[in-house]
Amino acid sequence: MIRFSWIAAVVALTILLAVFAKPSLAERPNVLIIYGDDQGSIDLGCLGVTDLQTPNLDRLANQGLLLTQMYSAAPVCSASRVGLLTGRYPARAGQPGNGDLRSEEVTIGEVFRDAGYRTGQVGKWHLGQTAEKNPKGQGFEDWLGHLGGCIDNYSHFFFWAGPNRHDLFDNGHEVYRPGEYFPQLMVDRCKTFIDKPSDQPWLLYWAFNAPHYPYQGTPDWLERYKDLPSPRREYGAFLSTMDQYIGEVIEHLDRNGLSENTIVIYQADHGHSTEIRAFGGGGNAGPYRGAKFSLFEGGIRVPSIVRFPSKFPAGQTRDQFMTACDWLPTLCQLCDVKPPENTLDGVSIADVLSHDAKPPRETFYWQFGGGGKNAQWAVREANWKLIGNPRDTSANETQRKDGGRLKDKLFLADLSQDIGEENNVAESRPDITQRLLKLRAEMTSDFE
Repeated sequence: MIRFSWIAAVVALTILLAVFAKPSLAERPNVLIIYGDDQGSIDLGCLGVTDLQTPNLDRLANQGLLLTQMYSAAPVCSASRVGLLTGRYPARAGQPGNGDLRSEEVTIGEVFRDAGYRTGQVGKWHLGQTAEKNPKGQGFEDWLGHLGGCIDNYSHFFFWAGPNRHDLFDNGHEVYRPGEYFPQLMVDRCKTFIDKPSDQPWLLYWAFNAPHYPYQGTPDWLERYKDLPSPRREYGAFLSTMDQYIGEVIEHLDRNGLSENTIVIYQADHGHSTEIRAFGGGGNAGPYRGAKFSLFEGGIRVPSIVRFPSKFPAGQTRDQFMTACDWLPTLCQLCDVKPPENTLDGVSIADVLSHDAKPPRETFYWQFGGGGKNAQWAVREANWKLIGNPRDTSANETQRKDGGRLKDKLFLADLSQDIGEENNVAESRPDITQRLLKLRAEMTSDFE
């Protein structure tokens, strides 16, 4: 009897250890983050547009979760990437506009590399060009892409402003691939990275440079959209081209049996562009006001999808308030990776995704531009959103007066009643205005 009890105790202990043991490094999920560029807030078939085709991203949503209230960390390229990669307000991380990411900031690449993951970056960087600030310097061990804001997809030269500057690099070495279509180069590199023999799990950050200008969709998509008016035709062709090439990599995961244990995230960096270089627009913000460069909803509310078959249900939506800053702590939780020890403004949404839990946040802070009195900023608490120095960039750049700046210095909206942010109630609700001004001061009090 004593001998049986001893054996039973050993068996029970073994079972407990198996249940509570952390997964080995090789068992941890892979991560593929796909980051679109200058995309309209509702420009996916699964979000309701009918004039454009995005079958691959729609399929990804059917196999995973469609996130209907996802926000960028900023309405401009570099700052939005800072928020995604660091989990911090771009203003806290020192870059609330377009420019370099401080080398001392801790990125998701560094966090996962130090945890034993293979890390890679493909596509657009736009966060610095020196050895300390390029992808390798910020934790992505293998990388291919352009360091500036945008390139011609065939010559790989910087798209605007002189002098002409070639911008295509492979692990820090300038490479020349004239005439080769950049989306295809990205797909090939993604597959090569994924297929590398290794016992390590991997994290790949694929920053797709579409549908950002120059609008260079394939001839096939331009032909399919020949009856659409310009610039919707040019924009749509490049968006559908992006969808097609993303589909190649998703299918590669599926064919190689990697889908079940790979977290795939798709998200746009911010709203669509209405700049002259974008033919004045092309994107669709749906019911939302604003576009790129604006802190109205159309500038920061973005399409987003996540698929993780082994943990998340398929074909559902999540309507909770989420932000791009949340991905770093969320992926750390899902992958059993220790998060960085600095201040994070993102929160884990893992339970929201897996169990449709209550949102872990009600507040967020956005800032576009430096800390001067004219910087555009916004603070949200629950359904209330207050914008300082607001800009409405919905109209074509050539048609906007004073860059879209409004006469009102403060703009308050209740998003539950006014999702289009048409009515400014800052004066009629001074109690809410003052409360959010105080909240903003508290949220930014420890910024450097």
